[in-house]
Amino acid sequence: MADEFQGVRLKYFSTVSKAGFDTLLHSLKATFDIIVHNTADVVHIHSGANSIWAIVLRCAGKRVYITQFAMDWKRDKWPWYGKLFYRFTNYLTAYFPTAVVFDNVFTQEYFEKKFKRKYYFIPYGSEVKQPPAESPVLDKLGIKAGNYILFVGRFIPDKGVHLLVRAFETVKTEMKLVLVGGSPNPDSYESEIRQTKDDRVIFAGYIYGDDTNFLMKNAFIYVQPSLIEGLSPVILTVMGLGTPLLCSDIAENKFITNDNAVHFSSGDSNSLAEQFNYCLQHPGVIREKAENGQKDVLTRFNWDSVSEKYLELFNSKK
Repeated sequence: MADEFQGVRLKYFSTVSKAGFDTLLHSLKATFDIIVHNTADVVHIHSGANSIWAIVLRCAGKRVYITQFAMDWKRDKWPWYGKLFYRFTNYLTAYFPTAVVFDNVFTQEYFEKKFKRKYYFIPYGSEVKQPPAESPVLDKLGIKAGNYILFVGRFIPDKGVHLLVRAFETVKTEMKLVLVGGSPNPDSYESEIRQTKDDRVIFAGYIYGDDTNFLMKNAFIYVQPSLIEGLSPVILTVMGLGTPLLCSDIAENKFITNDNAVHFSSGDSNSLAEQFNYCLQHPGVIREKAENGQKDVLTRFNWDSVSEKYLELFNSKK
């Protein structure tokens, strides 16, 4: 199945719904399609977990570039064999591609120190299409602009959704907590989160496109409680929209936010609850941080610059 978007040819491959195996099977199909139909000279692979296919593609004469994200082997969602697989693929990522790109300097530093090699750092961009002035999504969810707290993402342990719900349950406010998303493979973790008895928590399900950006743009504050990240596209999007942000104080988050967000101690729901109350009591402060943050990320994380760096790398024939 093929499609096209703004001059880019898209091709889709089916896969299984088993966590951990879905990406591998999908990437396997894409790899062999590229080789059999000779549809590319340069292949850009996302996630070092797919680096096993870099070997096959290099043998087929392709130039292969891998973008490695966070230190995925640290994520609690993976069983021991999943973490072992990630550590194994670190070696493949380090040595087999034409070049390796990191979206954050912290994982880059880890790889450079461990493998005694130099790699590239190219971040994401933060420019976001501004949402429409109006959307029916607020009425559908029964909320009002500026009067809700928002999270968008997967319901998995390292995103810290359990900390978010636990902290919010202790905060006295009439605002709603809107949780957009879910687990790609629903499990006991998501079930436990949904057991909250706080009727202020709204499980909105999956929402996409303009409606998602509209919710981000009009939130009182966006919360990113993650325990592990690379360079978070969600934080870049939220800050690019000029929305106040409350996030965990992990180094990867603070690399983006500087002092332009409110931070809480990672993994500590009590600290998150304290900062919730601070934000509710100081709306002017968080709006000022958001305005400064928007200017900062649009300067430091610019998609034109990102694209130019990738094109320069792909054309370098390294």
